[in-house]
Amino acid sequence: MVRMTGEPSGKGTLVRAGTFILAVGICYLAAAVGSAFTALSVDTWYAGLAKPPFTPPGWFIGAVWTVLFLLMGISFFLVLERDRGRPEVKRGISLFSIQLGLNVIWSFLFFGLRSPFLALIGILFLWGSIAATLLQFLKISRPAAYLLVPYLIWVTIATGLNAGILLLNP
Repeated sequence: MVRMTGEPSGKGTLVRAGTFILAVGICYLAAAVGSAFTALSVDTWYAGLAKPPFTPPGWFIGAVWTVLFLLMGISFFLVLERDRGRPEVKRGISLFSIQLGLNVIWSFLFFGLRSPFLALIGILFLWGSIAATLLQFLKISRPAAYLLVPYLIWVTIATGLNAGILLLNP
C-alpha cells in the first residue's frame, strides 16, 4: 500500500485510539487548569462586575467551552496523525501547544489575578496564536483547521466581552 506524503500514517487502531485520547485529554487538562482559576472568582469577583449587554449566561459559556475543547482535541488528533517528521506538522504542533498554554494563561490573568486589563492583552495574543495555528493546520489537514473556526469565533466574542468588562469597570 502506497501512502501519500502527509496522509495519516498506517498506525493500528489501538495506537490511533490512544493518540485520540491523548489529544483530547491534553485539551481537557488545559480546560481543568483554566477552570481552577475560574472557580476562584466566578461566584464572587466576576459576579459583581458590570458586564456588556451581550454577555451570555454562565451555563452557556461553560457548555460552549466544553464543546470547543473537544473540537480542539479532535483537531489536534488529526494533525498528530500526520507525519510528525514534516516541518509543517512540527510547526503546527508547536503553535497548537502555544495557543493552548495562552488559553490557560488568560484564565489566570482574568480570574486568578482579577485583571481584565492584563487579560485583554493576553487574549489578543491568544487570538493571534489561534489564527496562526488555524493557518498552519490548513497546510496539514483542512478538517483540523476547520475544527478551530468555532474556537476563533468564540475567542473573538470573548475578546469583546473582556474589553467591555474593562471599560465598564474602571
